[in-house]
Amino acid sequence: MSGMTLPTLTVDELTSRIQALFYADAVLQNLVVVGEIAEITRHTSGHVYFTLTGDEGRLSCVLFKSDAARVPSWPKKGDEVLAEGRIGLYPPRGTYQLYVRRLTPLGVGAAARAKEELRLRLEKEGLFDLRLKRKLPDIPKKVAVITSATGAAIRDVLKVSHNRFPQCDIIILPCLVQGYDAPVDICTAFSRVRTLNSIDAVMLVRGGGSREDLNPFDDERVVRAIRSCPFPVVTGVGHEIDMTLSDLAADVAASTPSAAAERLFPDKIDLLRRVEYLSSSLLGAVRNDVRNSQRNLNLSQDALTGIMHTLVRKNEKELFDIRKDMLRLVSARFQENKKALIAAIGALNALSPLSILSRGFISCTREDGTVVSSVKLLHPEDKLALSFIDGRALVRIEEVQSS
Repeated sequence: MSGMTLPTLTVDELTSRIQALFYADAVLQNLVVVGEIAEITRHTSGHVYFTLTGDEGRLSCVLFKSDAARVPSWPKKGDEVLAEGRIGLYPPRGTYQLYVRRLTPLGVGAAARAKEELRLRLEKEGLFDLRLKRKLPDIPKKVAVITSATGAAIRDVLKVSHNRFPQCDIIILPCLVQGYDAPVDICTAFSRVRTLNSIDAVMLVRGGGSREDLNPFDDERVVRAIRSCPFPVVTGVGHEIDMTLSDLAADVAASTPSAAAERLFPDKIDLLRRVEYLSSSLLGAVRNDVRNSQRNLNLSQDALTGIMHTLVRKNEKELFDIRKDMLRLVSARFQENKKALIAAIGALNALSPLSILSRGFISCTREDGTVVSSVKLLHPEDKLALSFIDGRALVRIEEVQSS
C-alpha cells in the first residue's frame, strides 16, 4: 500500500458523485417498475411514500403531491402496480429511491378502485355531462379512425362503411390499443386529427379482449383527449358488459366497432327512400299550391263579378277603374303562382330519371325488362338493352370482366 494515495472525499462530494451516476444512466432516469405495495403512507404534506417489493428486493418510492393528485386513495397494501418514474439519491438519508410520476394498477381490484375514483372526479368536473354530447353528421364525407392498423376492428369498420355508405372517405390513424404505452399513442393520434382538413367525425375502436386489455380506455389522458377533440367522437371498444370511461366521454358509444360504424354511416338504401319521400312531398305541395291558386283565382273572379254588377248601377267610370285594379291584382297573383309552379317543375325535373340519363348515364336491362345492377349478373352471350336519353341500343355480351 506504500506510495498509493487514496482519494479523500467529503460526504457531500461522495453523495454528488453517486447522484451523478444515477443521472448518467438513461434507463434509470425513465423506467417502469413492477412491484407489490408493501407499505404506504400519506403524509400531511400531500406526498405519498410507499415501498415496492419483489421476490427479494425492496424499493423506496415517493409520489409527490402534484402527481399524487391523480391517484388520490386507491393504492392499498398488497396492490400490484406499475410505477413510472426515475431513480435518484435522497442525500439526507444517503439512500436511493424511485421518484414516481405515474402509478398504474395491475390487479383487477386495484384497477376497479382506480377507475371508480377517476370516474367520480371527472364526473364532478363535468366531462360526462350529457349536454356536451354532439350530434353525429347526417351524411359524413370524411371520417378518421383511430385503431390498430392490423386488427379486426378496422376491417369491421371498412366492411360496414362500404356496405352502408361507400362514398365516405376513411382516414386510418394507426396506434396501439392495449398495453402500458397505448394511452400515449392514442392521444398522439387525437393530436393528428387536429391537423386534418374537413373531418366530420372520429372513431376510436378496438376488437374484443379481456377487461384488462381495455385499461387504456379508462386512462385519464385518453378521456380528456376525447372530450377536447373538435369533432364528434364515436367509440366501439368491443366490450358489451362494462363501459369504459372513454365511452362515457364520447359523443356516441357503441359496444363493438361494427356497431359504432352502423351508428355513424347512414344506409344508402334509407337515403334513397328519403329522397323518394321528399320528392313525393314536393310534388304534393306543388299540386296543392296549384289547386289553392286556382281556387283563389275563382274566388277573386266571383268577387269581381259581384262588385261589377253592384257598381255598374252607380258609376260606370268607378266601375271601370275598380275592374282595372282587380285585373292587375289577379294578373300579379297569377304570375307569382306561375313562377312558383315553374320552380317546382324544375326541382322535379332535376330528380327525374330522364335528367340522370341526360348527364351521360345509361340504364341497362335484360330483354324482359329486368334491371342489371352489377357486372356479376352478366354472362357471355347475354342480350341487353341500353337506354339512353334519345333512344335504346340492343347489345350482346362478349366478355365479362369483374373489378
